[in-house]
Amino acid sequence: MTGIVVADYRDPSHQKALLDLLDDYARDPMGGGKGLSSRVRETLIPALTDQPGAFSILAFDGDEPVGLVNCFQTLSTFKARPLINIHDVTVKASHRGQGISTRMLREVEAVARQRGCCKLTLEVLEGNRIAQQVYRKFGFNSYELDPALGQALFWEKKLPD
Repeated sequence: MTGIVVADYRDPSHQKALLDLLDDYARDPMGGGKGLSSRVRETLIPALTDQPGAFSILAFDGDEPVGLVNCFQTLSTFKARPLINIHDVTVKASHRGQGISTRMLREVEAVARQRGCCKLTLEVLEGNRIAQQVYRKFGFNSYELDPALGQALFWEKKLPD
């Protein structure tokens, strides 16, 4: 049975699980195909700890970490209430298809409800059809204010390191 927990950023075993799972995700084509840099591995946990509203969900199969969701609380200006942005969702390839991501998303939703949030948001790659199916089944949909104006697009502008 897989256990789902809110990560304790002070717990060394949770720190290692988070970094190893995120590195595994980063190496996957859906995560960009490159592992985490040594700088990121050294600074991510302190950065998460210092980020107000940040939390992570970990899934374990026994003692083995198999799933991760990283989340950040921010504010919906249209609702004047907090919201949770789901930033990373990953399940180890060996454990996919077992409903682990759905169980982790349920825990994210529980935390969001405890915090009085008005919604959950996330981004998903257009070509990641499996993840889209999971998210739609969980209740996520594309975002639009007016069908005549179309769906919202997620854009980025990279800044130099």
